[in-house]
Amino acid sequence: MATPGILLVDKPGGLTSHDVVARTRRAFGTRKVGHAGTLDPMATGLLVIGIEGATRLLTYIVGADKTYEATIRLGAVTSTDDAEGETLHRADESALAAIADAAVDAGVAALTGAISQVPSAVSAIKVDGRRAYDRVRAGEEVVLQPRDVVVSRFDVIARRRDDHAIDLDVVVDCSSGTYIRSLARDLGAALGVGGHLTALRRTRVGPFDVRDAVTIDALEGAPVLTPGEAAGRVLPVLRVSAEEARDLRHGKRVAGAAARLDGPLAAAIEDDGGLVGIVEKRGADVKSAMNMPEASR
Repeated sequence: MATPGILLVDKPGGLTSHDVVARTRRAFGTRKVGHAGTLDPMATGLLVIGIEGATRLLTYIVGADKTYEATIRLGAVTSTDDAEGETLHRADESALAAIADAAVDAGVAALTGAISQVPSAVSAIKVDGRRAYDRVRAGEEVVLQPRDVVVSRFDVIARRRDDHAIDLDVVVDCSSGTYIRSLARDLGAALGVGGHLTALRRTRVGPFDVRDAVTIDALEGAPVLTPGEAAGRVLPVLRVSAEEARDLRHGKRVAGAAARLDGPLAAAIEDDGGLVGIVEKRGADVKSAMNMPEASR
């Protein structure tokens, strides 16, 4: 059996997230592999992969906030809100030339903080059981409902102009479920010239950084974070004795232990670093919300 754990992979452009999962299955010799959040084929960067019993941890990682580096091109609207789509409209040169840096900054500021965002129609969101992008490719018109997201950082770090476009290199910190393509689309719409993404790279998922990731060609024998190490980064840690660990695994509560938790959930970890599971408060007590298989600790 493959070693259970969390693997960090730096996805190259041109591969789907499923492609990376498939290659990980082959490299580790197991079918039990999943990931904590899809990246588009055009995008590069961090995929958090769960192997064997550690796939149970992905539920607690998928909702983490994220950091992206991207390039937004102002001056054209595309069918997919990125460079892979068909160009639907190009702005006049005069309209682009009239956009001052201050107007761009104001548009960025308006898309920072708690905002309501309509996801791109070619997103992976399911509509009546089918992915939105599948419906779009089948020729259907898809209109998704707006959702509340938080963009805690939206910084323009470089600007380039020519007669046909304004390119902005940006860094975005955001809540899970934020679409950077939608930020590009909405910024371009607010400025009246259209916008789309030409590059996207995810550099962080919660406490995990792409600098610690392996390339797609280095999966064989790649190091993984143990379930205990990974859970301890995502959640507060509750140190438990062997007796408490046994009780939690058997579905029993640990009486009076709620006061030892800093939040509603914690990673219950034994002295040897093994992950017992994820625990939650129940009144003054603590009980298991998710138990790890003992072979996957």
